[in-house]
Amino acid sequence: MYSFLLALIYLGFISLGLPDSLVGSGWPVMHKELGVPISYMGIITMVIAGCTIISSLMSDRLTRKLGTRVVTVSSVFLTAAALLGFSFSTDFKMLIALAVPYGLGAGAIDAALNNYVALHYTSKHMSWLHCFWGVGAIISPFVMGRALITSTWNTGYRVVAFIQIGIGLILLVTLPVWKVNKSSFEKSSESVGLVGAMKIRGVPFILIGFFAYCAAEATSMYWASTYLVEVKDVSPEQAAKFASLFYIGLTVGRFFCGFITNKLGDRKMINLGTVVLTCGIFSLLLPLKSADASLAGFVIIGFGCAPVYPCIIHSTPYNFGAENSGAIIGIQMASAYVGTTFIPPLFGFMAHRSSFKILPFFLLFFIVLMITMTEITFRKTSNKNNISISSEDI
Repeated sequence: MYSFLLALIYLGFISLGLPDSLVGSGWPVMHKELGVPISYMGIITMVIAGCTIISSLMSDRLTRKLGTRVVTVSSVFLTAAALLGFSFSTDFKMLIALAVPYGLGAGAIDAALNNYVALHYTSKHMSWLHCFWGVGAIISPFVMGRALITSTWNTGYRVVAFIQIGIGLILLVTLPVWKVNKSSFEKSSESVGLVGAMKIRGVPFILIGFFAYCAAEATSMYWASTYLVEVKDVSPEQAAKFASLFYIGLTVGRFFCGFITNKLGDRKMINLGTVVLTCGIFSLLLPLKSADASLAGFVIIGFGCAPVYPCIIHSTPYNFGAENSGAIIGIQMASAYVGTTFIPPLFGFMAHRSSFKILPFFLLFFIVLMITMTEITFRKTSNKNNISISSEDI
């Protein structure tokens, strides 16, 4: 039953990844049909991430009241409804309105499942959890690329919405399986809260580090297609497919990280990933006319990003206490989505005013900030090996 539940949790994270890459992969065509500037993608992502921040901050209280399983199933159906609405949209304002449930559903499931796995499973399972997020994120650009060739971007959203509904139904009928893991920190009336969490040693630094990492990841995610179109003269249809290269690198990286992360520990895995993704960023700077180096660069960036997010999350119960992990992970999610809310639009504004060639330098700034803040956090939490205090190696 433990393995079956883990499979269901992985399925839930596929549903989380499905919507995340749709906007970026379809936007080079969407903005033209909607009659808005290319930089307006930042408005949509800002609304989505802003609502995700709200639901992330509420996730600990919701989980304690309703339980992880109810929060997960409800969130999947909420995002499915938003995606279906996107598929029938013909106006930019409609997309903005639908971005609200889009973001609310994503934030709740993200924080709830991350905390659940951090408490009950080992670091390798956290890595594979986020690997399955990548599976969902890889599927969507291929669906959108195919839709742009054979139909319209609306069809791409509709197909993904139906996949999401199917996942929601599977999770709904298997709700009783979640009883196999019981946590004393679920359905409790007490939560450390935002103010209390901020007073815990090291928390402010990890929030800044998480913000910086997700700023870099989201900028790569959302603007990869546009960078290839504007800088490397790749067609929009091909760029939509090539955007999945980042997610392929991310997903494959997390799969392989699962085999070594228990041995190396979270901190070393974060440092290793930083070195790899920095090499990928420098690949974008190579002065070659061919787009091949940039295509490889996005794969390498994704590969380097692979261990960072899951390892930061998995170390939370050990660094800050299992009783505080739900609240802190929720705040981490909120901090992360502050990065995804404001930084990709900022890049879009800066690139529109100058050039999309600034992307590699933009990414480097946030990667340096991320590794600096995470290192300070680990030092302040006494340089211990990062293992989950309540994991089960199954």
